[in-house]
Amino acid sequence: MLSFIGALPGAVSQGLIWGIMAIGVYITYKILDIADLTVDGSFCTGGAVFVVLFGSGASLWLALLAALGAGMLAGMVTGLLHTACGIPAILAGILTQLGLWSVNLAIMGMKANVAINVTDQANLDRLLVSLRFVQDVAKGTRPFYRHPILVVGVFSLAIILVLYWFFGTELGASLRATGANPNMARAQGINTDTGKVLGLMLSNGLVALSGALLSQYQSFADSSMGKGAIVIGLAAVIIGQVVFGRVFRNFALKMLAVSLGAVIYYAVIQAVVSLSNINTNYLKLISAVIVAVFLSIPYWKGKYFHAKVKTGGAAHA
Repeated sequence: MLSFIGALPGAVSQGLIWGIMAIGVYITYKILDIADLTVDGSFCTGGAVFVVLFGSGASLWLALLAALGAGMLAGMVTGLLHTACGIPAILAGILTQLGLWSVNLAIMGMKANVAINVTDQANLDRLLVSLRFVQDVAKGTRPFYRHPILVVGVFSLAIILVLYWFFGTELGASLRATGANPNMARAQGINTDTGKVLGLMLSNGLVALSGALLSQYQSFADSSMGKGAIVIGLAAVIIGQVVFGRVFRNFALKMLAVSLGAVIYYAVIQAVVSLSNINTNYLKLISAVIVAVFLSIPYWKGKYFHAKVKTGGAAHA
């Protein structure tokens, strides 16, 4: 139990970082109604771009902006493959993801991973988030406002507020209409192809931004760091929907629920690993089981819980 409590701040921090990626998945999965598999590649792209630029002396914010832009380019490629070439969205995402594997290696100089030099104190202090900050704040050697939970939490809230504003504009409403009913959207004069491309760009931009934050947190970018990202993203979306669906009705609160869903996911993973002392080689299997359970809950609720309510109602009638 003590090991779980000690590891919980790190799990929450990492969950919040992945929560930004999950918000990007929410845009394609829930708003555009597209299963986009680009995220496994664009997540790594964001991390690779950030580490290379930051390591070469670029400012933190410029490196983050470049990571965001790189992710948006990846999303644009997927969108054009889908809309301009007529390739199904899921296959277009797979093709982009496949190409990004080589692109990411090229960005990192054909190395499997590139590290940030955090042994240099000046370099470490330039970072926005780091696993070392969790330990430093606990020891009292770094102010509490540098704790990754607080920093990433504020960062996530800012992103949610900007997205809430954007989807309230005419352009944002056209994106929501494109996902809700493409035929009706076209009848209203909305260019649904443009909307899909823009939505995929926005989604993968957020995914890459999350990858850049994670590469800071763990102090390196790895060519396989995005493997399984879509599963984590979908898990966060479903967990947020299952746990907070009845309470969070507002659009901004739904995005907040997705972010909290990622936190719950990582807290559960950490609890299983810490409390059971299970071999970490089984982590992928544990993740798959947890995701499967949360994905099944809406179905079980609809099939068994509502069925009992209807049966009971008929009996009373």
